[in-house]
Amino acid sequence: MERTIVQPPVPSIAALAELKHWLGISRADDDATLAGLLDASLSLCEAFTGKTPLVQTVEEVIPLRAGWQELVSRPVRTVTGVAVIAADGTRTALTPPDGVIEWRIAGNACVQLIGPVISTVTGQSLAVQLVTGIAEDWDTLPAPLRHGVIRLAAHHYRDRDNKVGAVPPASVSALWRPWRSLRLT
Repeated sequence: MERTIVQPPVPSIAALAELKHWLGISRADDDATLAGLLDASLSLCEAFTGKTPLVQTVEEVIPLRAGWQELVSRPVRTVTGVAVIAADGTRTALTPPDGVIEWRIAGNACVQLIGPVISTVTGQSLAVQLVTGIAEDWDTLPAPLRHGVIRLAAHHYRDRDNKVGAVPPASVSALWRPWRSLRLT
């Protein structure tokens, strides 16, 4: 399974302002650094919780085979496109109304090719493009996730010159833990 971020989440100016307020910074000198730390903290939030905090578009490439296949990205808002990838890399779009593919979404998405179509479709893999995310934007992100992202970014900013691998604050994992979901494989 290969996962690619097609359209990454974009933290708003409000997120940067909130981080600057938390750190007591009023000048714009470190805005680029702080924005990078916000991006990294959002990625770490996703890695810890198993859920994308802000809306983004991703593409997952899965093997072409019969039966339901669960996608990794969560929570899924909608599936926007599906294509069969041939051995030479060319793509052929599939659409649900054609009775070629069906999916179900309940926070996580499962995809399957339908019956007789499996034998007629040739290719190596299936590319599924989907929109994921807990919140549409920074302002609607639940407070525990938002505060955890801010605290983690602030922690990394304060310890940026520390050569010793500093442990992130326990408060961050305490804020994120209720949102965490684990998969048994």
